[in-house]
Amino acid sequence: EVHPLVFYTNRGPIRFNVWDTAGQEKFGGLRDGYYIQGQCAIVMFDVTSRVTYKNVPNWHRDLVRVCEHVPIVLCGNKVDVKDRKVKAKAIVFHRKKNLQYYDISAKSNYNFEKPFLWLARKLIGDPNLELVAEPLLAPPEVQITAEWQKKLEANLIEAERAPLPDDEFDEDL
Repeated sequence: EVHPLVFYTNRGPIRFNVWDTAGQEKFGGLRDGYYIQGQCAIVMFDVTSRVTYKNVPNWHRDLVRVCEHVPIVLCGNKVDVKDRKVKAKAIVFHRKKNLQYYDISAKSNYNFEKPFLWLARKLIGDPNLELVAEPLLAPPEVQITAEWQKKLEANLIEAERAPLPDDEFDEDL
């Protein structure tokens, strides 16, 4: 299923055709069909499920095998949930692979536009590209308080300052 998303920028509208490949692992090679001719990617995992973060290296490997040099953003979704299993300090894959990372919440629309804006800037080659209108999103199902948002941001800052673990992928989530 393709979800077209249009963002209005100071350089005109930009449309992303978003393929949601969640759960496609069981079909093996079918997933590669989604990647062919992909111009960018968002690899998303669920911060309430350690197993989804453990799958990130596999998803990334498959993606770069088919789409060698595309901009990629890693996103941890469901940051509105208080019982977070994958803490900010455990999220290091993006630092090892030089990817952009964002905490997001699809249910609250928190940071929803950030990965798309980052990708659009990379694709257009304009670091000054800005959104000129809010994207048309469904109303949020949950709210993230200003206090919770500050906590999320502080955790990310602290995590970015921490040294990277020596092993290839931190098993100690």
